[in-house]
Amino acid sequence: MSTLKRKDIMEKLPDFTDRNAHEIDYRIYGEEMQYVEIELDPQEAVIAESGSFMMMDDGIKMDTIFGDGSQKDKGFLGKILGAGKRILTGESLFMTAFYNDLTGKRNVSFASPYPGKIIPIDLNEYRGKFICQKDAFLCAAKGVSVGIEFSKKLGRGLFGGEGFIMQKLEGDGMAFVHAGGTTAVKTLAAGETLRVDTGCIIGFTKDIDYDIEFVGGIKNSIFGGEGLFFAKLRGPGKVYIQSLPFSRLAGRILASVPRGGKSKGEGSILGGLGDLLDGDNRF
Repeated sequence: MSTLKRKDIMEKLPDFTDRNAHEIDYRIYGEEMQYVEIELDPQEAVIAESGSFMMMDDGIKMDTIFGDGSQKDKGFLGKILGAGKRILTGESLFMTAFYNDLTGKRNVSFASPYPGKIIPIDLNEYRGKFICQKDAFLCAAKGVSVGIEFSKKLGRGLFGGEGFIMQKLEGDGMAFVHAGGTTAVKTLAAGETLRVDTGCIIGFTKDIDYDIEFVGGIKNSIFGGEGLFFAKLRGPGKVYIQSLPFSRLAGRILASVPRGGKSKGEGSILGGLGDLLDGDNRF
């Protein structure tokens, strides 16, 4: 379990007199299948992707909203634009906001959708912006804007694995993203580069220059098994990397699904007969 109070962070940061996002506290529980518990003071709120909700205390009110619920989306046109941005990133038209309507503190929890880690992102530490994969966002303090980041480089858009569009989280609050497997964090100095499998990127800070690079070599391209392109990240900034992207996990699962109604009989020299002996009697 990891615990962090937002007020402890703010004591080390410049004074923000014009705040938009709610100041939420949180705790992260678990190791491989984590969930984050958000503590809401009276009238505080958190926004979350559909399907990430786990549990909540009495007194929490749910509200389905267009767009991301940030202050930018005031008025009907703003809400329509916010919903449109979410369609471009492949997400639902709607998000869910959870409000504390009572006088005391209340908790609401959100779970990671697959084995991995939940990563807290304090946007104040990254000058108000963090760029991440389209499916990485889990939840955030109300007031954080969940928008789109268009790639300005043709090669990155066509071959980078994430296309022309990534998500960007903007504001002055806490946001949470999830990643598969184990998380690595690399801090790059100015001009320092890092090559990463395109699917292994979770996100990076606003000053990171992100492009793709051809693997090179006929043998590497045809027989290497690692794809034709790397992601090339150049500092200064911070990069978050995951060891098990969901696409890789899904690919391994699909590859092991029995085809034609027959099991592979993995792990047994007896094959189908072994399945009968060990109790797997599917036909």
